[in-house]
Amino acid sequence: MAFQPAAIEGGRDPRVHLSEKEEQDVYVPENYHVPDGTTPNIETYMHFAKIQRDREALSAKSDAEGGHSGGLISRIFNRSQESDRRSVASAHSDAKNVAPSSEEGGSALVTSSEYRAASGALRTATWGSVFYLITTDILGPYSTPWAFQQVGYGPGVACFFVFGILAAYSGFLLWWMFLKLDSEKYPVKSFGDLGHRIYGRWFRHVCNILQSLQLIINVGIIILGNGQGLSQMANFKLCFVVCNIVWTLAGMILGQIRTLQKFGKVANLSIWLNIVVLIMTMAFVANSPPNYNAIPYVGPVITQAINLQAFQDQLNGIMQIVFSYGGAMIFIEFMAEMRRPMDFWKAMALSQIFIFVVYMFFGLFVYTYQGQYVVNPANQGISTYGLQTATNAISLTAGLIAAALYGNIGVKVIYNNILVEIFGFPQLTASRGKRYFAISVVVYWMIAFIIGSAIPQFSLLSSLVAAVCIFQFTYTFPPFMILGYCMQLDATKGDGQFDVNNPHAHRVDTWRDLSRWKRAFFANFKNTFFNVWNILLTLACLSCAILSAYSSINSMVSAFKSSSPPPSFGCRSPLDNS
Repeated sequence: MAFQPAAIEGGRDPRVHLSEKEEQDVYVPENYHVPDGTTPNIETYMHFAKIQRDREALSAKSDAEGGHSGGLISRIFNRSQESDRRSVASAHSDAKNVAPSSEEGGSALVTSSEYRAASGALRTATWGSVFYLITTDILGPYSTPWAFQQVGYGPGVACFFVFGILAAYSGFLLWWMFLKLDSEKYPVKSFGDLGHRIYGRWFRHVCNILQSLQLIINVGIIILGNGQGLSQMANFKLCFVVCNIVWTLAGMILGQIRTLQKFGKVANLSIWLNIVVLIMTMAFVANSPPNYNAIPYVGPVITQAINLQAFQDQLNGIMQIVFSYGGAMIFIEFMAEMRRPMDFWKAMALSQIFIFVVYMFFGLFVYTYQGQYVVNPANQGISTYGLQTATNAISLTAGLIAAALYGNIGVKVIYNNILVEIFGFPQLTASRGKRYFAISVVVYWMIAFIIGSAIPQFSLLSSLVAAVCIFQFTYTFPPFMILGYCMQLDATKGDGQFDVNNPHAHRVDTWRDLSRWKRAFFANFKNTFFNVWNILLTLACLSCAILSAYSSINSMVSAFKSSSPPPSFGCRSPLDNS
């Protein structure tokens, strides 16, 4: 999900190989200022972004002239060691020899933030590396069989296709805005940073709140899913809430690791464990009957082209598909670590194709064999106890690692953006900050435990977080952000010549004047239609998200009012319908 990536070297996932200080810098909000002491405007960000892109283009040309060794695959997914050494040496040289420039509006001294930005120019991730990160960070195909069970073959495939196209469109918009607004001097490090460049601090706060909410509910969902798996392994003889407590305590202990660097190889191990579970699940469901005890249905397996059930139930299923494309929240972090962000579109396009083909195939395969008896997550629908226990044992390990990583990111986002920025808490690198972090981890996992145990409805809870959080980052926010960017860009066409040393003097009016709004909408005829399209798309996505959130909440209420609801903080497992 929201891991902070870096380059993949030697088969390692570099998101877990940052030093504690480097990692802390990722989460600390920046307070940038231009030479006159004011906050940079969008023209300033664009000015330095153009310089940055020009440098990257020259670097790409230099590497091309230097030549690459190896075959096609190695040239795509890796860079030569000599190229790495050249880029590292060059970046170190730039960091140590920054000179003032009239073109760039530089000052006579190199500030600590500028030095960190120059050091951060050691961006080494290739687009092949990012393809790997996108396809492994997104929440995966475990819920896709349940999505097909809710809507049927036809609507399921159609939704996978439509949401895939829209996710690719959103990814392209984020990529385009990143190229126009990111630079070494003013680096864009997160989704909130990009939103802040366009709409200001209020929008960054919205992004950070939704990100924090998404991460903590994800941890709660993993606690719930792991609790279900442990209860199956214990043949439902262990109280379900105790199963949740076991994983909560384990997460509190593992979560005390402050830096992702120390997760090391176990983080990569979880990726391969998930792949093993997917293969085992398909093999087992094809050779064993469904888990009749987990789903209160009777009769033979039934699959449908279109499942004509209540619309709110269909929406809950569609939200599981949104999970599959729910990686846009971390696209900015990926681009921030790329040596050539201009190549991100390749990784994004291939990952969307991969998700569409592989994830949908898994969902169709399991649904075909299990029909109305599909369980979410899918591996818990295996009926044979030995095979079921084998997949649970593997997936529980991977789930705990994922939850610890989500929790690590979530605690740092909340700590730095709320406790430090608003309440004045010490930085995490300080000794007092480390103690507060340890306490924050315990509180974070307690809240996640309450969420997962109070609402023991895995599918509906995941549908809710998809509607409230994931849907916004993947579908609602990108067209809303490009709308603001294009309007501000068109509004500058009536201004004077931009001077980087006095970046606010060239404007002839402000957003309080009607004239600036007229230029924003009508200065470019083509952009007018593009703006209208993005306004309509934003409203449509927002409406869909609100309707889906309402459907999830209403379904939860109906489930609790049913004759045999899953008890909150109860001992009966949601999978025990015997």
